[in-house]
Amino acid sequence: MYTQGLYEIIKKKRTAEDTFDITLSCKDLSELAKPGQFVHISVPGFFLRRPISICDIDRDNGTIRIVFQVKGKGTKSLSQFETGERLDLLGPLGNGFKLLDCDKKVIAVGGGIGTPPMLAIAKQYGENATAISGFRTKDLVILQDDFKAQGNKTILCTDDGTAGEKGFVTDALSRCIEKEKPDIIYACGPIVMLKAVSEIAKTNGILCQISLEERMACGVGACLGCAVKMRVNGNEFYGHVCKNGPVFYSEEVVL
Repeated sequence: MYTQGLYEIIKKKRTAEDTFDITLSCKDLSELAKPGQFVHISVPGFFLRRPISICDIDRDNGTIRIVFQVKGKGTKSLSQFETGERLDLLGPLGNGFKLLDCDKKVIAVGGGIGTPPMLAIAKQYGENATAISGFRTKDLVILQDDFKAQGNKTILCTDDGTAGEKGFVTDALSRCIEKEKPDIIYACGPIVMLKAVSEIAKTNGILCQISLEERMACGVGACLGCAVKMRVNGNEFYGHVCKNGPVFYSEEVVL
């Protein structure tokens, strides 16, 4: 179930290089939303909507939060909306993450702009969640204080070592698993990262869900533009990120 409407921006800030954090007042949408889902945003002057992951959900205050990076003309235009203006949102769309009992141990792995959807799912577990975040350099780091504020353990990695520890999120993930095997791993980020995380989970017999980032046109499975190869019960076929995902069990997707 999803809805469409014009929703007011009640908070906006620039959090990192070309990265923006927007909170919208949308009570009906927030009541439906689940961690891992996304919204499709209409940007004036552009025919296709822009899919943006839901970063946080606050049902008490009737808000959702999105964090995105400017990567083209559409997101550049989106970044120019200011507090008090309204955005045309369609959502929540797609399938969200599987939520286990809140006392289960989880690891949420985010790579770059794949980090925002990790905030909402890690929030469900508080101190039982470890958030591992990876960025190219310190100027791109986002959401670390937010993870800490909701009680999550945090590990920050940068490729160049300018913030946190130098190295990849997969190195930190392997170390965490050696200390304590989690009940589930959640991940979102570049395909090469998701493939490595999936292999680590498989090797260690850990349930793993990954969220794919993909260009989407319709957002509801009608245009068939976001095809992804899937493997279920030994059979390979093409599913669609917007409808079958964006969250998949790692063994379901051929990366």
